[in-house]
Amino acid sequence: MDALLDAMQLQSLKTELEALPPRPHHAGILAVVQKYLPAYRFDYALNRGGWYRLGGVIGPDGARLAQDLEAWAETELLDCAGDMEVLLERHADAGLLATRLSGRGHYFVAAYGAEPSQFLQLEIEEVQEVLDRQLIDPDHAPSDLSELVDPISPLTLPAQPVGAPAYRFRRLTDMQQALARLPAALPGQSSMRRFLEEWVLGSVAKQGHFCDHWIVALREHQDRYRNTVLAATPTSRHARKLKSFPWDIELRGVRLAEQIQAFDRAASHTGAWYSHLVVGALTPRAIAFALGQDIEAGFSYLPDAEAGLLKRWLASPYAV
Repeated sequence: MDALLDAMQLQSLKTELEALPPRPHHAGILAVVQKYLPAYRFDYALNRGGWYRLGGVIGPDGARLAQDLEAWAETELLDCAGDMEVLLERHADAGLLATRLSGRGHYFVAAYGAEPSQFLQLEIEEVQEVLDRQLIDPDHAPSDLSELVDPISPLTLPAQPVGAPAYRFRRLTDMQQALARLPAALPGQSSMRRFLEEWVLGSVAKQGHFCDHWIVALREHQDRYRNTVLAATPTSRHARKLKSFPWDIELRGVRLAEQIQAFDRAASHTGAWYSHLVVGALTPRAIAFALGQDIEAGFSYLPDAEAGLLKRWLASPYAV
């Protein structure tokens, strides 16, 4: 697949998205993306929240000193010839406050082919700057830069908003191209490949696209040779409503079949119990062994596709 957008188009897309005021249903994002990628139909998939990042530095009157706390601290320490005591003396009575960026990530997907990896994934962060802490705790003065920037026991403040919520573009990914970069020798990523291969073999492949049910969380890190390594983990779009599913691992036969069917209905597709056995462990492993015993006993309530996947898993269990 060719590049989705050239550098100028991608920058224009980012600029327009970040100029939008956040809205509950994110209709503005969908409209902007449709403008730049008219051949694709994006749908809102899910949000993942509860994270924060370091923010900036403000005065007690709310005046902005710096957008980036870490960069400000490094510059200040350099200006103090690397002497932390001089830096602390300079700002001891200033009442400076540190902020943090509280946020969540929104995921949008658009399928363009039948293969499970053939979809686009757009990631947009919604962030808001809030008060975090007193920058300098007079009773526990930081001894080095890391303690100043991110102390273990900060003098926290109520998380009062400092600015309005805002969108931030994170990335637009052709998942087929991204997953082709996965290092096959890395254990977790070979499991990811197997999961996608098995998706095609299951009943669900006839009931919708992979991205109707999953997004892929991507992470990059550097190995010991400073090479960038991509890692990918599937994340269920249905996990929140399935977390409290009341599994009974003692059930067998017809009652176990009813339990499996109830889980699949809650997840909106056949074979969901198997997917969540492999990813996230929402299906207990004891259920897989119970199903295997039922198959050996002559029960045939599982579709042939899922029965085959289960037999493969019992012979060679794995998780993503």
